Amino acid sequence: MGIASDILADWHASQAALLWQVDLGIDEWLLDEALNRYDLPEAVKPAPMLAPAVAASAAPVARGVAPLPVPDVPKVDPVAEARALAARANSLDELRAAIGAFEHCEIKRGARNLVFSGGLPGARVLILGEAPGAEEDREGRPFAGRAGQLLDDMLEAIGLSREGTTKDTAVYLTNILPWRCLGYGEPVPDDVAMMRPFIERHIELAAPEVIVVMGNTPLFALTGTRGIARARGQWLQALGRPVLPMLHPDSLLRTPIAKREAWQDLLALEARLSQ
Repeated sequence: MGIASDILADWHASQAALLWQVDLGIDEWLLDEALNRYDLPEAVKPAPMLAPAVAASAAPVARGVAPLPVPDVPKVDPVAEARALAARANSLDELRAAIGAFEHCEIKRGARNLVFSGGLPGARVLILGEAPGAEEDREGRPFAGRAGQLLDDMLEAIGLSREGTTKDTAVYLTNILPWRCLGYGEPVPDDVAMMRPFIERHIELAAPEVIVVMGNTPLFALTGTRGIARARGQWLQALGRPVLPMLHPDSLLRTPIAKREAWQDLLALEARLSQ
């Protein structure tokens, strides 16, 4: 079994191979030699396109027979449907099932796993990220890989852990979006808007005392504020709870000098929890 056989037999292997090429910067298909399309045999040349009016007139219509009416397709408001599904969830398990059944977020179709949460439900601190990356998608848990390890180190410095067994020593982790976005851009506003009812219900069911938002997407989704670099370190309010904006661990890996500010934010969180 080689990589070619794996790709043909496994959809996820095909996706992984494609993403690997995107990571390498391959965004166009090129042949080894130039292709002269004027030399192609007549059999493989594309048929000429008919103009819309010609194509319509070419279709035979029986005399005296009216064309069949096009049925009206009912429009679905994905935000309203998400709100209704979220409201019916009375536990975190029910909420996870509701999100899994939600079919209007297109990024779901390219994800390997639904990344719902990590840590201890009921912990005093809820850490809210943006969307799963490649590592999170493979492992099915939020904040994995190098960024997750850095976050674990940061939490340990103030006596917290995702492995904690009490609400005072543990944290609970989740993301605005539960599925991986292909590429490396921020989640699009439409996806965030349709998933917001789920995250609001998620926070309500997890019942944290404090929310730490890491990155621009969760900051804007909860508070309507943009600019994580300006907002970090300032206590805000959302959903009736105090919110502390912080830089995402991915940002700290790209800009290590910002770890100094992250340490100040961690101390502010520690002081808040000790009150």
